[in-house]
Amino acid sequence: MDWTSVYRDIVDFALSTPGWLHTFAEVGTDAGLFVFAGLFLLCWWRARNAPARDLAIAIAGPAGIVGAYVVSELVKLVVREDRPCRGVTTIAVCPPTDDWSFPSNHAVIAAGAAGTLILARRALAWVVLPLAAVMAFSRVFVGVHYPHDVAAGFLVGLTLAPLFALLLVGAVTPAVRLARSRLSPR
Repeated sequence: MDWTSVYRDIVDFALSTPGWLHTFAEVGTDAGLFVFAGLFLLCWWRARNAPARDLAIAIAGPAGIVGAYVVSELVKLVVREDRPCRGVTTIAVCPPTDDWSFPSNHAVIAAGAAGTLILARRALAWVVLPLAAVMAFSRVFVGVHYPHDVAAGFLVGLTLAPLFALLLVGAVTPAVRLARSRLSPR
């Protein structure tokens, strides 16, 4: 597949849309992260009296996202794919030349947040997966990533963040039990 022509088609379409949509796409990419943070707070709150493992999953979710992000950064350093926005008119300002494109960290974080939130509360899947997909796509729409950067980032986040979170649950669950035993009235 010719990712460059797909990228150009999306960016050309994006440039033809109204200015308010440009602003929404740029702001929405980062604003969605605040929505995810709020949903994590909600999950932690709901799990505060649940079994220790449920609270441990909610606590480990953000750490799983950090793990997926670190893997993404390491891949970027190895692949070193230049941004597609160099010399192209786009909605967003093109990042600096040493800020590599593959995979998209925004997509990693969005998909990782969705995946770990689903672990904590499955009922959120219908909200968080579409939100993560829109946030990831917006990176192509504003012109700072190729579609394959976003697809790879989405896959990395959706698979590795929940995996890392589940690996941490074994260590976090006893810590939750200990904290509860020390904090509960005797």
